[in-house]
Amino acid sequence: MVSIDIPGKGKMNIENLVLDFNGTIAYDGNIKNGIREKIQRVHEMGINVYILTADTYHQAAEQCKDMPVTLEIFDVDNAALSKREIVNNIDSKLTMTIGNGNNDVEMFEESILSVAVIGDEGCAVKAIFAADIITNNIDDAIDLLLNPHRIKATLRM
Repeated sequence: MVSIDIPGKGKMNIENLVLDFNGTIAYDGNIKNGIREKIQRVHEMGINVYILTADTYHQAAEQCKDMPVTLEIFDVDNAALSKREIVNNIDSKLTMTIGNGNNDVEMFEESILSVAVIGDEGCAVKAIFAADIITNNIDDAIDLLLNPHRIKATLRM
């Protein structure tokens, strides 16, 4: 678990990291270089890592093989609702979410901390407005958790 005391906002505890797959950690169905190693480091911090996807490219299971993650694949027609339900089931008050799409907005609204990633595919405007923090890429987003003082510096009042 990571505990962050944010001046003007209070204490935030993060036990879970929920990652959108396509457009966030993967590009055209393939996990981006260096992301597996960052996820391993997050796992070593004692944080549970979940990857959520409608699996557009049908490669998520193969791409996530041998990674310390829980992979959740759901129907494309219910993506936003499925993501929200998963975040609530694992305890939204202890969960950081990272994504880039319209279907990430509901999980952003439920989680204690949400990060929108602009990335290679861009980022939906609704996701940007729903997020607590916006980053240029997934590396910067995961690095926030690996270096929690960055979260504190960004969110302090």
